This record gives sequence, C-alpha cells and structure tokens, in this order.
Amino acid sequence: MNEPLAERLRPRTLDNYIGQTHLVGKGAVLRNMIESGRISSFILWGPPGVGKTTLAQIIANTLDRAFYTLSAINSGVKDIRETIEKAQKQKFFNKPNPILFIDEIHRFSKSQQDSLLGAVEKGIVTLIGATTENPSFEVISPLLSRCQVYVLKHLEKNDLVKLLTHALQTDFQLKDRKIELKEYEALLQHSGGDARKLLNLLELVINSDENDEISITNELVKERLQKNLALYDKDGELHYDIISAFIKSVRGSDPNGAIYWLARMVEGGEDPKFIARRLLILAAEDIGLANPNALLLANNCFSAVERIGFPEGRIVLAETTIYLANSPKSNSAYSAIGAAQKLVQETGNLPVPLHLRNAPTKLMRELGYGKEYKYAHAYEGNFVDTEFLPTEISGTKLYEPSNNPTENKTAEQLKIKWKKYNY
Repeated sequence: MNEPLAERLRPRTLDNYIGQTHLVGKGAVLRNMIESGRISSFILWGPPGVGKTTLAQIIANTLDRAFYTLSAINSGVKDIRETIEKAQKQKFFNKPNPILFIDEIHRFSKSQQDSLLGAVEKGIVTLIGATTENPSFEVISPLLSRCQVYVLKHLEKNDLVKLLTHALQTDFQLKDRKIELKEYEALLQHSGGDARKLLNLLELVINSDENDEISITNELVKERLQKNLALYDKDGELHYDIISAFIKSVRGSDPNGAIYWLARMVEGGEDPKFIARRLLILAAEDIGLANPNALLLANNCFSAVERIGFPEGRIVLAETTIYLANSPKSNSAYSAIGAAQKLVQETGNLPVPLHLRNAPTKLMRELGYGKEYKYAHAYEGNFVDTEFLPTEISGTKLYEPSNNPTENKTAEQLKIKWKKYNY
C-alpha cells in the first residue's frame, strides 16, 4: 500500500518530533511527564497539522501502553462503551492504564462525554483528547476538570523548512530522486503552518512530475497547485482563510463581503456553532462599547443556532452578521484589558490600597482596612473623586474611548468626573 508522505514521515519518538518545544523540549512539562512514566489525562488544543495525534501515539509507544483511538465524527456512545470494556480487560497484573485518544473531542455530544467520565474518574483509561477549538466551550466541566489542557502552536518557519529537508533526505521514495528545494516560500505560504498540508503539497508537486530531476521553485508550486486545486482543498483546507476573510469583512463594515464569506462557510458544511462563536467574539472585540446591543444579539444568535441548527440557523447567522457589519466599531474594551494586563505583568502584585480593602474583623478595622472609603451613593450624582488604583500607578489611563456617538458621550462624562486621567 502506498502511504501518503505525511504518514510515512510520522515520527515515532520525541527525538524526531518537530516543534512544540514548550511542551516536549528538554525540561518541558510533557517530556518530564513521559520520562517519569506517569501521565494523567489531558487535552491537546491547537490548529490542524501541528502534531496532536502524533504526540499521543509517541506517548503510547514510549510508555508501552495499549492505545485505543476514536474519532468524534464517526464514534457513538456504543463505540465508547465497547472501547472502555476492552480497556477494562487490559487491567491485569498491574499493567498501566491504556490510553484512549479521541480526535476532535469538541465534537462529542454531552451524552458521549458523560459516557467517558466514569472511565476517566476510575482510571480505567488515560484520556488524551485533541481539539482545534477552545475546550472550555465544548468539553463538559466534570470532564474538563479532570484533564490538563496543553496548547500547541503553529509550527515556526524553521520547523517547516526542517520538515521539508527531512522529507527529501530520508523518505525512501524521495531520497533517491534528484529533487532540489530551490525555493520554499510558496510551500510555506500555502501550508499555513500545517505540517500535514505542507507534506501533502510537497508530494502533490513532486508526483505531478514524471522526471526524477525536479527543481522546486515558488512558480512551480503555484502552477501545480492551480492545476490540482480541487484535490488540494478536498478536506476544507481553506477553513482558516475563509474565517479570516469573514472576520475582516465584519470588522471592515462590509455586509456584502461578510454575507458572502458566511455563505461560503454554510455551503462548506462549517459547524454553525463555530460561526456563532466567532460572531460573539467580534461583537465584543470589534464593536464593543460603540454598540453594546451587538453582544446581546450575538449571544442570542449562539443560543438560537444551538437550538435549531442548520438549515434554519443560517438565517439567524445572516441577520447577526449583517447587524454586526453595519454597527459602529470600537475596540476600546479590547485595548483596555490588553493594556491593563500588560501593566499587571510589568508591575506585579501591587498592594490594594487600605481604603479599598474589605474589613470583616475588628483587627482589620484597627489596621485601617476600609478606613476613609467614600461610598459613591452618598454623594451628589452618585460619584466622588477618590483613588481606585494602587498608589504606584495612580493616574494611569487604561481606557481610551473610541470616536463613536455612544463613547463620545462617555468621554464627555469622564472629562467632567476624572480630571487626573486627562480625558
């Protein structure tokens, strides 16, 4: 059987694993766990093609564990129970727990996840889940609380170039051919940091040429990709490009562009909840305080789509998309929390001013906790000029209103109330 290049080159040990040094490099958390021989259940969260499945297989091989794998797309509750029964039969003679790997665990329903919970709690299996979505959105809390979450990153340029070189030098089908990697920028651009896509594209380019001598250039890659576009995109390779275009169209206030990219996702079979989540984030990040109702509508959109699904859900998504695209834009809240987090990172845990501290005991009151706190409702206009920041950063302005009708009114109020912030 002629295996795809990506499968032929799948690493079998950590030493051959490329990327994710923050997790598997020397002294990193997962490497330490593997080398100790003791692993707990965890979820690998990251984009496609960064090595989630490979890492799970390496762990099982390294620790000599039985390895069961299920796909959330093809497996039901019955499959889960049958797999757990097999795992229970392995628990003889103090053998370590089998590893149960679940790809795209975010697609498991609540009932499917519930059927896993007991086996994880009792230690019948060690669960390794893989997901491209934030697990806190889709994984039930009882299961999530029993799993560590490790974030995998897009592969860096050096990692991808190293992978290309490794393929040409070591693969038994390629190493004897005279293949020169003259240029690689187009390969990297079209792979988008996805190692599997990169190797698939390399194989596509090479197999399109019957000659043993091939000089890979950017122009050659573009030419071969154009001829094989349908093949290359058969598994939704444009997923991240299309969602990016959708987000930027809404952010750019173009309802026509936004509704077009929404239609591309609907026709492509995208998960409606994924689209609804992006709209929620857009409402908070890009519209924000310019139109606070946008977040309420986006939240209702998510609830409605969750209840009715497709095809009717497309109407709710369309309504919300157009509303958000037509709304005034502000990223002031997004910028404010970013600036505040940066300030916290730079200044550390500054002490809370005494007048802002809670004083539930006599001793605390004697120490000055809560002393001189001014209760805003006791003053005219329910406002009094007092200090709410640590002394060391007093007067630091973190919120800057954007220029839109709603926040312009806010800015006028802030100018009157807070002279020290120079609004």
